Amino acid sequence: MAATPVKSFAEIERQFFGYVRSIVYATMVTVDSRSRPRARVLLPVWELVDGRPVGWLAVHRTPVKAAHLARNPHTTYAYWSPRQNAVFVDSVTTWAEDPEVKRYAWELYREGSPEGVGYDPIRYWPGGPEDPGYHVLRIDPWRVQVVRGTDLRSHIWTGEPARTAG
Repeated sequence: MAATPVKSFAEIERQFFGYVRSIVYATMVTVDSRSRPRARVLLPVWELVDGRPVGWLAVHRTPVKAAHLARNPHTTYAYWSPRQNAVFVDSVTTWAEDPEVKRYAWELYREGSPEGVGYDPIRYWPGGPEDPGYHVLRIDPWRVQVVRGTDLRSHIWTGEPARTAG
């Protein structure tokens, strides 16, 4: 079954946030210097900014992740449930270095964004948002696909990233 394009993210917003809320964990895929994919399971939080999804990912800045993103900031985040509901987010992912932005992402995790998605980051970074091991990635999607498992109906939103890497 072919995917149906949508003109505005608002057309799939409810389904996107509903699936993210029910699935919670995403597989993040990056690409190494030899074009080989690398996947890891993580928990991004999401919000709506100017009608577009923006994700935040609290992470440890591992050498592999840092090298992959330095070479190629294009990433995919995949959500899947046993009911066959799925979300695929193709994006540009960049390091958020600004202390205010890092505190903002910290609070989104604590509050849950969307509701029910998040955790208290103090469990992993006891020094709070200023902990030297706490890093944040900003996820700017350029393509989002949602797939309903009951009939495999799929909708795709595309748009240029809200901002570019760099």
